[in-house]
Amino acid sequence: MVSLKKIYVTSGIVVLAIILGLSAFTTWYTVDESEQAVILTFGKVEEGISEPGLHFKLPWPIQSVEKLSKETFSLQFGYEEKDGEIKEFPDETKMITGDENIVLADLVVQWKITDPEKYLYNADNPREILYDATSASVRSIIGSSQIDDALTSGKAEIEAEVRDLLSSLIEKYDMGVSVLGVKLQDVELPNEEVRKAFTNVTDARETMNTKINEAKKYRNQKLNEAQGEKDALISRAQGEKAARIEGARGDVAVFNKLYVEYKSNPDITRQRLILETLEQVLPGTEIYIMNDDGNTMKYFPIRPLEADKPKSEQEGSEKNNG
Repeated sequence: MVSLKKIYVTSGIVVLAIILGLSAFTTWYTVDESEQAVILTFGKVEEGISEPGLHFKLPWPIQSVEKLSKETFSLQFGYEEKDGEIKEFPDETKMITGDENIVLADLVVQWKITDPEKYLYNADNPREILYDATSASVRSIIGSSQIDDALTSGKAEIEAEVRDLLSSLIEKYDMGVSVLGVKLQDVELPNEEVRKAFTNVTDARETMNTKINEAKKYRNQKLNEAQGEKDALISRAQGEKAARIEGARGDVAVFNKLYVEYKSNPDITRQRLILETLEQVLPGTEIYIMNDDGNTMKYFPIRPLEADKPKSEQEGSEKNNG
C-alpha cells in the first residue's frame, strides 16, 4: 500500500512542474511588426509595448499581455463587402439634405488604434461607437448641404467636413483611435424616376455651361480681333503722324531757304514763286501776259510750243538764239 507521504511528494512534484511550466511559457512573449501590446499587472495597465521582438514579463497570473493591431482599419458605412459580394443597407444611409431632398450616402472611414490602453478600457465597444459617430457626422453634414453639392462637385468638401466633425467626436470620446480619412463611395437618389429627373437637370445645366463657355470664347475672339484692329489703326496713325511731321519739317526747311533767297533778291524770288505756283495750280495751261500797250505776249510754257514747231524751224530758232 502506497504511503501518504509518497502521495504528497508526488503531488508536490506535479504542482511544482505545473508552476514551472506556466512560468516558462508565460514569462516571455513576442510582438510582431504589425502589433502593439499592453502589459497588465493583476488587471491594471502598466505600460504599452510597440517595439517588435521578444519581451519578458512576470508569469501568469501576475502579469498578462493584450495585443492589438497597428494596421489601418476600414469602417464601411451603408454597405458590407464580404467574399467579393456587396450587401447594401439603404435604411442606414437614407438621409435628408439641407434643401429637403432624400439621398443615399455610402462611405468608408479609415482609422487606426493609437492608444491601446484607452481602446481597451475607456470604451465598451469602440467599433460600434465609431460607427454611430460616423452616422451622426455624415447625417449632420449632408443635412446642411445642398443636393447638388452632395451629388456633384461638393463631395470633396463634404468629405472634409465629415472627417473634421468625426475626429472631434472621437477626441471627446477619448477611446484611443484616430480617423485618417473619409471617402464617399456613392451618393445617389432613392429611386430611378428621381435619378432620371435629376440627370436631365444636370445635363441641361452642363449644356448651359457649355453654351456660356462657347459665348465667352466667341467674345474673347472678337475682343482680340478688335484689339488687333485698334492697334493697327493706332500704328498707322502714328506712322502718318510721323510722316506729316517730317514733311512739315522739310517744308519749313525749304521755306527757310526761300526766305534767305527772298531777302537777297526779293523781286526775282517773288516772280519765280508766282510762276511755280501757277504751274502747280494750272498744269498744262498756256499763260499769256499782257504788255502795257495792250498786246499779248506768249510767255509760258515754252516747251509745249516748241513741240508744235517743225524740227527744222526749231533747229533754226536754236541757231538764231545761239
